[in-house]
Amino acid sequence: MPEQASASEDGATDKRLHLVPDEVVEGGRMEAVRRYDILDTPPDGAFDRVAALAARLFDVPVATVTIVDEDRIWFKAAHGLDGVSEIGRDPGLCGSAVLRDDALVIPDTLLDDVACGNPLVTGPLGVRFYAAAPIATADGHKLGTVNVLDTKPRSITSDQTATLTDLAAIVLDEMELRLSALRTVRQEQRAAEAERAAREQAERDKAAIASFASTLQRTLLPPALPTVPGLELACHYHTASAHDVGGDFYDVFPLPAGKWGLFLGDVCGKGAEAATITSLARYTLRASAQHTDDPVAVLEALNSALLADVWAGSRFCTAFFATLTPDAAGGFTVELATGGHPPAYHLSPAPPEAGSATHTRVEAVHPKGGMLIGAFPCARFASTTLHLAPGQALLLYTDGLTEAHTSTGTMLGDEGLTAFLTTRPASCGAAQLIQDTVGLLHALPEGASDDVALLALSVPTPDQAAAATGAGSTAHTAAAPAGEEH
Repeated sequence: MPEQASASEDGATDKRLHLVPDEVVEGGRMEAVRRYDILDTPPDGAFDRVAALAARLFDVPVATVTIVDEDRIWFKAAHGLDGVSEIGRDPGLCGSAVLRDDALVIPDTLLDDVACGNPLVTGPLGVRFYAAAPIATADGHKLGTVNVLDTKPRSITSDQTATLTDLAAIVLDEMELRLSALRTVRQEQRAAEAERAAREQAERDKAAIASFASTLQRTLLPPALPTVPGLELACHYHTASAHDVGGDFYDVFPLPAGKWGLFLGDVCGKGAEAATITSLARYTLRASAQHTDDPVAVLEALNSALLADVWAGSRFCTAFFATLTPDAAGGFTVELATGGHPPAYHLSPAPPEAGSATHTRVEAVHPKGGMLIGAFPCARFASTTLHLAPGQALLLYTDGLTEAHTSTGTMLGDEGLTAFLTTRPASCGAAQLIQDTVGLLHALPEGASDDVALLALSVPTPDQAAAATGAGSTAHTAAAPAGEEH
């Protein structure tokens, strides 16, 4: 298929000849695409954010992240292009851009011999401007493109072209991280299931990859918590700096046999490096949990992954990982393992006592012996089991909460948090618990100076469940930089 040359900044189209794919080069490129195992995977927050960022930076209605297959252009992310998952490769915009070493810019698609026949140009969308940068591997293979599209002709500067190239490099970094995590999980599977037949092993690997890929729809935080029958969930995330990516993370997701998994953790440090470890931690925890019922083993898998991954360097994290098993009599059995993380708190209605002002009994959940994750090869982790009954709640948090300073200049600490929680209403639901705790942070003179992640779960009483619109309601507080109101 011919290739349109790039355009100069004044909008004049280059008169260089179109490029034609070489069979040998194309064969190597497709091998690289298959190596990353990205085609037809579920939506992923990391790539969605790149597309959204590209749209904002270039002020265009449509931006996409595409992977070029043999005969189609598949959209890994499509901002402003609802209902389209793939298009044919010929005539192709992305299919042409993927043949280049530099960015492709078409100021006016109607004046371009190749672009003018593209369905995005001739169809209802009416694309008139197109620019793309190839997603290139270290060995020179072009996997796909990051694209920006507009419905009117326009030109872009050389700096904007460089920005588009940088976005393509970010996409490749995310794909490398994903590939590294996938390799770790595959190695764990091979060691544990060596005795299984080759066909069964291949089927489990495929299922594990699909399950693991589903966790990659978000990089750092899930866009929303799931609905868990019989459980109320709520969360909150606060970034201390508007300029740094936080290292706190959490998630709730389904497991086999009707169980649920959840985790909350904190990576040492902030910024892009911490975000890289956060992504690896989330991917590894979700994938490992599909293959073991033991929360301690899940943390051990994360410890191995952090120690083995060259991207992690000397960084480590703390985390809780728990499994939730519904009980036939009501409530959930929670098996919780810790790796160096602050205690969780189990809240239940306090027994009636004459003259007592305490609304809620608060018990710290802190298995003894859990070590930092990713710091030591032989780290040991601890676990405990509790029952979350109707009318009870569980609060998990990162240390940005307890390290927040009170009006006296001292940290809130475990004692201050415990005292606050005891004054919560009896049978306090997860949504109210998160709302009250966020209110506590806002009431402090300086708020939180560090990132804060909160995750609460509660089991409604029969009366609460009857009053609710549906069982397993979910509340979600979106992440907000420091200084913003919630």
